[in-house]
Amino acid sequence: MKMSKVYKANVWGRGVYRTTRSSLAKGVSRTITTMESEGLTLKAGSRLVLLLLVSNLLLCKSVASLPVCPSGAANCQVSLQDLFDRAVILSHYIHNLSSEMFNEFDTRYAQGKGFFTKTINSCHTSSLPTPDDKEQAEQTKHEDLLSLVLTVLRSWNDPLYHLVTEMRGLQEAPDTILSRAIEIEEQNKQLLEGMEKIVGQIQPGVKENEVYSVWSGLPSLQMADEDARLFAFYNLLHCLRRDSNKIDNYLKLLKCRLIYNNNC
Repeated sequence: MKMSKVYKANVWGRGVYRTTRSSLAKGVSRTITTMESEGLTLKAGSRLVLLLLVSNLLLCKSVASLPVCPSGAANCQVSLQDLFDRAVILSHYIHNLSSEMFNEFDTRYAQGKGFFTKTINSCHTSSLPTPDDKEQAEQTKHEDLLSLVLTVLRSWNDPLYHLVTEMRGLQEAPDTILSRAIEIEEQNKQLLEGMEKIVGQIQPGVKENEVYSVWSGLPSLQMADEDARLFAFYNLLHCLRRDSNKIDNYLKLLKCRLIYNNNC
């Protein structure tokens, strides 16, 4: 059983418990240190999966902690801070996976082909009005940033599904690339679910229109010309890495603004 799947079971659930930041950090640090002292080397992605798992176990532990949702409480929901904590961890995990997948694909299939120069403004989400830099993002209303995060996540549902499907037929595709694509597809759905809960708390009663940018790149992933097909995969992975980085940065900014009043 994958550790991420264990975490997923209650990632946005109600029956979780509050724990202090210091105890959570110490628990995760001790677990990682113990594993590495026994000769188990953890890559960046594995560290994040472990963090997700241990965080969930610590949050669910009732010893010396207070329940977020008391027994029998009606309409109880996880605190906004807890939801943001999990969303930021998950978005960072997705971005790390997408970076690793792009780098491996680039090394294996794109060397010497000049693919990178063709990727400028070629993402299906390029038409979305995203802030150009951190300063612009900081000046953007939090309602607009939240809506943008939802739009980008929804815009990746379809391409991620087809990425996994078509990558299965890619010649000599390493299992590591395929497994990361499968994991990203699943975790993107999980993050979208969490963001809908966050928006529901911040803007209760406001019905969010399910706006997204349409992707029409499936024929490119099925082309008979091998180089053209490889570029289509390369471009999609490049765009995924770009957008996952944007989402990760926007969520960290939103968490700082809404949870800590920009005092972070």
